[in-house]
Amino acid sequence: MDEIELRSTLEPDDPAATAALLTGEIDILGRMPWSSNGTFLVRVHAGADELTAIYKPERAERPLWDFPAGLWRRERAARLLDEALGWRYVPPTEVRHDAPLGVGTVQYFVPSDLSVSAFDLVGDERFDTHLARLAAFDVVANNTDRKAGHCLPDAAGRLWAIDHGLCFHSEEKLRTVLWDYAAQPLDVELRTRLAGFSVAELDPEFGELLSGEELNAVVDRAQRLALVGVLPSDPSGRRYPWPLI
Repeated sequence: MDEIELRSTLEPDDPAATAALLTGEIDILGRMPWSSNGTFLVRVHAGADELTAIYKPERAERPLWDFPAGLWRRERAARLLDEALGWRYVPPTEVRHDAPLGVGTVQYFVPSDLSVSAFDLVGDERFDTHLARLAAFDVVANNTDRKAGHCLPDAAGRLWAIDHGLCFHSEEKLRTVLWDYAAQPLDVELRTRLAGFSVAELDPEFGELLSGEELNAVVDRAQRLALVGVLPSDPSGRRYPWPLI
């Protein structure tokens, strides 16, 4: 895909980018390779602005035995959780019911060097704090699929995290490549933030995206992590996604 196809006139933190994702006209450019579910690169037009985005429609999902259809709900919930924590690692992600292939999420596309993954970033002081925070995020979100290729540094050196369709199960299912940060203490601000999590305090949209059991589990995981105060370890050595990247 050439540079023209990947350009965006709006930066991800610009509120206009979120507005474009919510209301802009969507044109499908092509299907993303190597995705387990149907994932599409799209161009979003909103007046004079345009941006490149990733569209994940429900109708292109493969059925799973442990997650119900509608993985887009979890993609959106991950963005909401990220906002609640105040980090903005997850690119702007909005739900569209009027998209070309039906309901799904449309997420701002972050250009990055695909040859670089989390394995290349661990131990780099520019990214270690952010990766440790992302490890905490994955505990609370119960991410079952944190691959190394889901951690993307952009051209400015900012870390982004993508692919959260397999999160928020009510049963413990954490699988991640970020075990390098096991036993690392949480910073005081994060620990306080997690200790204060409650269903009432979270964005009401969570209740539209997750079941009551799943939502209660989010709060329980946040409060337990705050109580323990350190990132978990994996004594089994088996709690990794596959493939790793």
